[in-house]
Amino acid sequence: MTYDLAVWEGERPADDKTAGRIFSDLYDCYIEGTDEPPSERIEAYVTALLERWCDITEDEEDTSPWSAGPLIDEASGPLIYFAMRWSMAEEASAYAASLESMGLVCFDVQQDRLRP
Repeated sequence: MTYDLAVWEGERPADDKTAGRIFSDLYDCYIEGTDEPPSERIEAYVTALLERWCDITEDEEDTSPWSAGPLIDEASGPLIYFAMRWSMAEEASAYAASLESMGLVCFDVQQDRLRP
């Protein structure tokens, strides 16, 4: 079982419902639609995540929370939609959400809500 987060560039939506619509539109465009190289800000975000925990493709000690790798492959344009192992989801998602100061929005896909 995995825990999924979506992180994108942009202003923080006013509420969870608006965030859900924005995520759905971005997902349709960038994940289901055209595959684009990650934006610079999303690349920097992934770099910050990988400074904390290694990519699962390089995880010899089974300490990475990421469910797929390379993690950057989960990004397209201004969006990254990625999964983490359920057993590490609380710690990893809290850290991932704390990086919002990079000008990003963090959205909890399971609970259909913005992460604080």
